[in-house]
Amino acid sequence: MSQTQLADTLGLTRAAVSAWVTGRAEPREETKRAIAAVLGTDEAAIHNRTADVVANLPVRWHHRPAHADGGREYGNAAAFAFAADLSVLAREATQNSVDERLDQTKPVSIRYTMQELSGEHLDAFLAAVHWSSLEGHYESAASTGQKVALSLRAALDDLASERTLVLLRVDDFNAAGLTGPEYDDGRFAAVVRRQLDSHKQFGGRAGGSYGLGKATLWATSRFGLVLINSTLSSPHEGRNQRRVIGRLDLPWHEVDGVAYAGPAWFGEPDTDRGVAVSRSWWADEATVRSLQLERPVAEAGTSFLIVGAHDASGDATNLQEMHDKLVRSLADGFWAAMVAGRDATPIVEASVTTLRNGQVLIPEERVDPHRVHPALSRAMQAYLNGETVSSLSAGEQVARTDVPLVIPPLRAGSRGRSTEHSAVLLLTAADDQADRINRIICMRGNRMTVMERRPQDLPLGATPFLAVLLAGYATGRTDDDVAVAERFLRASEPPEHDRWDRTEELTSSYERGALSRLHEFRQEIDRAVRRLIGKREVSSTAGPSALRELLKLDGAGSGRRASGVPTVHNVSAHIEDTGAWQVRVDIRLPEAQDRWVLTPVAKFDVRSGGRPTVAWKSLTSTQNCHVDDGNLIVEPGVRSAAFVGLTDRGSHPVNGAFARLIVEVQKARGGSS
Repeated sequence: MSQTQLADTLGLTRAAVSAWVTGRAEPREETKRAIAAVLGTDEAAIHNRTADVVANLPVRWHHRPAHADGGREYGNAAAFAFAADLSVLAREATQNSVDERLDQTKPVSIRYTMQELSGEHLDAFLAAVHWSSLEGHYESAASTGQKVALSLRAALDDLASERTLVLLRVDDFNAAGLTGPEYDDGRFAAVVRRQLDSHKQFGGRAGGSYGLGKATLWATSRFGLVLINSTLSSPHEGRNQRRVIGRLDLPWHEVDGVAYAGPAWFGEPDTDRGVAVSRSWWADEATVRSLQLERPVAEAGTSFLIVGAHDASGDATNLQEMHDKLVRSLADGFWAAMVAGRDATPIVEASVTTLRNGQVLIPEERVDPHRVHPALSRAMQAYLNGETVSSLSAGEQVARTDVPLVIPPLRAGSRGRSTEHSAVLLLTAADDQADRINRIICMRGNRMTVMERRPQDLPLGATPFLAVLLAGYATGRTDDDVAVAERFLRASEPPEHDRWDRTEELTSSYERGALSRLHEFRQEIDRAVRRLIGKREVSSTAGPSALRELLKLDGAGSGRRASGVPTVHNVSAHIEDTGAWQVRVDIRLPEAQDRWVLTPVAKFDVRSGGRPTVAWKSLTSTQNCHVDDGNLIVEPGVRSAAFVGLTDRGSHPVNGAFARLIVEVQKARGGSS
């Protein structure tokens, strides 16, 4: 109700009402009683002015009418930009929260709460969300043969037969919340009413830039239904607590002869728009509790409730597996942002809790980056604490070097000058439990992992390592080149933000050569890794010199039977707790008419003297070959093979940690190849 409407109803001037609102005057006692009657509330609320006046307008679902021109969308195309996978949800939803970090001296706190409802708990929730008014729309939308319809049909059938429903609530705190007007530009409209509107307001540090990440919330719901409760960092309509709305994404459908476009909103009818539409409303505590949207603290941020949450990849099919996958995904994507330094707080902290009908099933599990990624977290912490070294001399040291990135000028308003940015490379020894070694984790912005890559031309037998590449704002610097690098790398990322490569924005925004600069950047990263782990002793084109000679194998019989020679494509190794070396070797083979018979030989590259041979305790084929009496047998026509070897600790002339391991793949004696 506007001030003018209230004044007219009371028979007073608008100036009088304005004076009450601004605190310049106080209404008389009889006027307060009249105001309470007009607003439909008790007189105490008018005296105290500490409680919201409960709206008389009932909440409802409003379904967008079909397009007048006959156009149809059989689902939200933005939802298909990502897989309906819990790991993708954890990445995109958490990144959106981090991008809206409010107090830069405190971490964004993100809580994932999964809950399975059944029995009376399920019935109460379905009643609160007005499920009965949605059933006709769901049945119609699920009746076509379109992709979304088939998924909806399965979800409805499972709900009917199993009578259980999984909810996943994503709460963030110390975030801006969905501020702004209902329909015009702002965070609220960008999330609730628009597609491809990123509307990130915290400068160039944002991880996302396409406005697609929010679609993963709806994609993770089997019913395309998400409810929202936001606590605003800046008031809207004079309030900031419990701004609630729901959004449903369905394909085009018809109900009782009326066609609907698909999207629908759960809220109050907006009487000021002139057309039928539902808007957000300021809910009371009982309402948010019934909608499973209650926020435990009043700190600014937003709660998203995914109704019918699932993992479409099939990797997680029960609550325990979904819980574990969320924890692992959060650690994989945001371990660097979770690491604190001596004088630096983490950017984000996260936890996962699982309930069943309101009772704790799996207690809250705080995501600990040092437990999941100990070596990488050690590297990040050393950098934050200023404890890096220029070269490695001890097991847990972290080496640091700078990597140049040349950024070409923008096309618009360019003076033809490039900018050089110094990215930071951190390298440390891999821990014994690491399932992936000899990898570089690349990141920018708020330290979310963008991509993981293996450097090329690594020295054979190099100590297993893990490396972190910090670019742009991830370096922690604020120099002019940092913002330039951040923009350049963000422009090179696709919607998934999982690599730095060719994009339309990159080629259209930057002068010619932008893609070449990215290629050179990757080469510089690899060179920096090789400098830190030791000088490469092998040719970059044909493998180690010993292998190059030993693998020049001619076919048996008359004439040459194979074109080219086998080459070692990849080697990874680590020392086990027993002191034995375990090594995996990938081999690429040319086309051949005869089988290959190869003998793997392990040697120690000690500091002085010859290279002593060590025995294999075991040889195991892992791809396209078999082991026969210590030899690898590769059949004709096979182009790649791999094996794993474990050295015999008793045959080591020195401790395995004091020598590099050399693996030679030789032509078998007396065998044809």
